[in-house]
Amino acid sequence: MSSTAADGTIHLVTIAITTEQDIFALRRSGKAAAEALGVERQDQVRLATALSELGRDLLGSSDLRVALSTGQGTQPVLRAALHWADGPGPGDESLRAASRLVQVHHEGHSRSLLIEQQLTAGAQTAESVQRARDLLVQQNGGSVLEDARAQTSDLIAALEESRAQREELRRLNEELEETNRGVVALYSELSEELEETNRGVVALYAELDEKSHQLRVASEAKTRFWANVSHELRTPVNSVVGLARLLLDPDSGELDEEQRRQISLISSSGHTLLALVDELLDVAKAESGRLEPHMAQIDLRAVLGQLRGTLKGYGAQDEVDLSVATSGPPLVTDEVMLTRILRNLLSNALKFTEHGTVSLDVEADDGPGGNHVVFTVADTGIGIPEAEQQQIFEEFYQVRGPHQRGRPGTGLGLPYARRLTELLGGSLVLTSGPGTGTQVTVRLPAGPAPDDVGAGPPTHSPVLATLVTVDDDEAFRDTIRPVLEQLAGQVAEVGEGGQAIATVRTERPDAVLLDLHMPDLDGYAVLAGLAADPELRGTPVVVVTSAPAGSLDKERLAHARAVLDKSTLSLAQLVSAFGDVDSPRTAGEEDSE
Repeated sequence: MSSTAADGTIHLVTIAITTEQDIFALRRSGKAAAEALGVERQDQVRLATALSELGRDLLGSSDLRVALSTGQGTQPVLRAALHWADGPGPGDESLRAASRLVQVHHEGHSRSLLIEQQLTAGAQTAESVQRARDLLVQQNGGSVLEDARAQTSDLIAALEESRAQREELRRLNEELEETNRGVVALYSELSEELEETNRGVVALYAELDEKSHQLRVASEAKTRFWANVSHELRTPVNSVVGLARLLLDPDSGELDEEQRRQISLISSSGHTLLALVDELLDVAKAESGRLEPHMAQIDLRAVLGQLRGTLKGYGAQDEVDLSVATSGPPLVTDEVMLTRILRNLLSNALKFTEHGTVSLDVEADDGPGGNHVVFTVADTGIGIPEAEQQQIFEEFYQVRGPHQRGRPGTGLGLPYARRLTELLGGSLVLTSGPGTGTQVTVRLPAGPAPDDVGAGPPTHSPVLATLVTVDDDEAFRDTIRPVLEQLAGQVAEVGEGGQAIATVRTERPDAVLLDLHMPDLDGYAVLAGLAADPELRGTPVVVVTSAPAGSLDKERLAHARAVLDKSTLSLAQLVSAFGDVDSPRTAGEEDSE
């Protein structure tokens, strides 16, 4: 009778082993149980052979018995447990032989050992167990001859199966070799294709490098061409402008109205051409990397005032309201570059706005990306089509249309402004639409706090006690006045060159700021008069002019301490020019203390 234990073990049969005939019965029983439980034929023979080998080795041990059972764990198994009361136990050779066929568990001097044959999942069913019991019952009896025949049959089957396996292995090896040959051929083909592709990529990279080199050479040649042409144009253009100015001078002789109009046209065209030459030179410097920003704390109030005065009367001023902010937050940047950026943007806005407003607003933006100063130039002009809003940042590109009539330009202003903005570490963004006007936003890093800047804060104690400024341009005097008020404690303004020497003699200033080109008595003559007067020749003089450096008479300017460009004049430049001037009044005040 079979029984089921609590752990799921099902006992099938127990066989007592006392004779050789019992060994045959054990072999048949093990093979029958394995067959009933779905074990493959080859593994049936393995199990039967292992039981026969170990049973024969233990034959003669007292009370030798073998219990067959099934177990249900993580995987079902067929177990054969061998027990004996005394005797030497199985030999090492028998254990090694059986272990090569099935799993054998035996510990040293233990009087039992366990053989396990793995079953497939689901093999331990009620039907398979019943079938195993029935087969085991049928195995009782049988002669030695029948057992021998059974073993022979098993051996023949095993040999046949082994032969079939060898044949299958041979066939698989042939298929594998054929597959390998295909893989090798494919690998060879792919390698050739990859090598060909690599050669193509290398050739492409070489071509790209060559094209990049050609582009760099072309760009450098273009920049050199611009610079050389600009330098070559300066001399004749300066001559034209200078001769026109001489002809228009009241002391040069009488001109009728038509002659004066024509010469004025020559002068105006010469100045326009000169401005173009200057723009070309600036762009050439920017592209060649020769423009280096000089960062310093700047006075935005003075910069904005200078822009307001310079652009007064530009464009259709009677129909356009120009609004420029009067002050702004602290900013560390290059004052000259910033002035050029804003002047380009404002002049563009005024040029293409026939009526309405042009404004420049300044505000601080303390966002997560750091502190910035934002300049916004907005106009109510004709606007720019969206399709051309990227192209306008290409050199010489201009939006074509009737709006260009009477509005001369080079197409360099916006590209130059963006290039300078990037040099200052900022960004320039344009938004526009036809008929809705244009807005350009320049965003610059505010820079370190004033105390961290080597150039010093924007406001400081005056360098000079008194200063006389001589300039016939009232708009320029209005523009520069906020800067001069920071430079000197007291400023005397003279609007005519003929009054300059008398005013200096009366005021006895610490220094003189002198315009070079004035209608009645120019700066050269004033400078010569001051140098010839023994009492005044020691007064430091700084000359300011809007004329190109190449057109100046350097010998006649020998008495001047410095010559500065009006368009980029800043407090820092004036402080540098007058910084070592001894102020008599300041010295006297110190003595009186």
